[in-house]
Amino acid sequence: MIVTFDLFSAATDTRAGAGADLGSISEERGWGLDGGDLYDVWDRHNKRLQRQARPPRTFTEVSREALRLAYDELGLDPGLAHADLARLHDGIGEWPLWPDVAEGVREVAALARVGLLSNVDDHLARRTRAAELVDPGLLLTSQRLGAFKPDPAIYLGAVRAVAPARLVHVAASARDVRGALEAGISVVRLARPGHAVDPDGPRPAVELSDARELAGVLRAG
Repeated sequence: MIVTFDLFSAATDTRAGAGADLGSISEERGWGLDGGDLYDVWDRHNKRLQRQARPPRTFTEVSREALRLAYDELGLDPGLAHADLARLHDGIGEWPLWPDVAEGVREVAALARVGLLSNVDDHLARRTRAAELVDPGLLLTSQRLGAFKPDPAIYLGAVRAVAPARLVHVAASARDVRGALEAGISVVRLARPGHAVDPDGPRPAVELSDARELAGVLRAG
């Protein structure tokens, strides 16, 4: 069995990490904008663009365009997006994991190989705190698999990459849960603040509030 974690929702508190960085940028420039609010606008554009994007366009390119659109929407200089995204990505290794993740992943790793399945470029995935906890050969990225969530191709690519092992994906966001389930992958959902199940989509058989409960679920079959 292979267990993959979504990097930026299930494993990492991305709003806290990126929001802190954006808050510092806002304070330095005198924008008077909350970093979390800035992140929310950026994230909305990111998700929309990722739904439309196809490789060879990279995660970095999509994220830069999303930040440019976010700045433009907020009346900020979109020309700053290039340098600011570089700063955000420079700090990606400091973005915090959710408090239950390190212990939860270690417990799962005693039962199965553990990886990441994420919309991200390879070099960025390797710099995250989550990457330190998983098998480096199982960084299943949009760059590696040639598709972006929620395109079924990324999930089916992950299945092929780990075959013949069974794949279980640990997701949190609505699009990731729905995308994986509609691709026929077994999903365990971790409930995270700011994320919900798509009310119009399929629901996972198992939903947990703590990653440290996951090993017990996997043992039970």
